[in-house]
Amino acid sequence: MTKAKYKRILLKLSGEALAGNHDQTIDQSVLEFFAKEILSIHELGVQVAVVVGGGNIWRGGQKAVALGMDPAQSHYMGMLATIINALALQDALERHGMHTRTMTAIKMDEVTEPYLRRRATRHLEKQRVIILAAGTGNPYFSTDSAAALRAAEVHAEIILMAKNGVDGVYTADPRRFADATRYDHLTYMDALNQGLAVMDSTALTFCMDNHIPIVVFNPNQPGTIRRIVTGEHVGTLVSNERETHG
Repeated sequence: MTKAKYKRILLKLSGEALAGNHDQTIDQSVLEFFAKEILSIHELGVQVAVVVGGGNIWRGGQKAVALGMDPAQSHYMGMLATIINALALQDALERHGMHTRTMTAIKMDEVTEPYLRRRATRHLEKQRVIILAAGTGNPYFSTDSAAALRAAEVHAEIILMAKNGVDGVYTADPRRFADATRYDHLTYMDALNQGLAVMDSTALTFCMDNHIPIVVFNPNQPGTIRRIVTGEHVGTLVSNERETHG
């Protein structure tokens, strides 16, 4: 029987990943796909926390600059966008028989639970998938930062960083430069010094300080999440030099 290498993981899904071909805000077939991917590791006994972005609905920083909005106001709008995505994902997961909880950093008692670290950990121990939305609850902090913070708080062993359409970290954008090569392993400091697109620098520094490894991978390939969880080398590992992938 296949065994999982990790007992508890945090999966970071961007809002863009839920949009599919970008012709619609949320693609129902994409939700179905991710529900099956998460189910495949849930069945192994893996405890799963998911942090969702909101870029398919609203991108706080970019919109604020373009429209002349107050940046904090725009960031709060982005947090609300992540809650919409979280509820959509929760519905898909529950249709596949998983027990879930959506927890938000902004109180919205009628539709979600407030995020409380001890309660989140208890849900995981009870094999409930938790979906964490509204970022950290603070403007100016990205959902990458939320993923890093929540991973530390719930003691996730690894962050699975889903990058839409890219199967790891490259020396340059592989969609623009044919000679770009993929890294199998990077240290946090290498990624920071080279400005590589792993996650934003605040989040990456937090992961380095708290020794949280990150695997950057393409989530659109079926079975990839299960392969990572069972210890197979997939994508790019970002960690301390002492740590190894697979």
